[in-house]
Amino acid sequence: MTNRIEVNPKIMMGKPVIKGTRITVENILERLAAEELVEDILEALPRLKREDIFAALQFDRESGT
Repeated sequence: MTNRIEVNPKIMMGKPVIKGTRITVENILERLAAEELVEDILEALPRLKREDIFAALQFDRESGT
């Protein structure tokens, strides 16, 4: 798994998040599934970096969710 993702039961009830944020992998994946552009996601969630979005995709692939 990528080192940009954190799973901590004290943060967002243990959902995988981007480290240092409360932005869940699920939120990112839902936005991508809704065909939101990466640039639009980055604008809407300014704490994210492009690498975080790709890390969320990698996490999803590796975890098999």
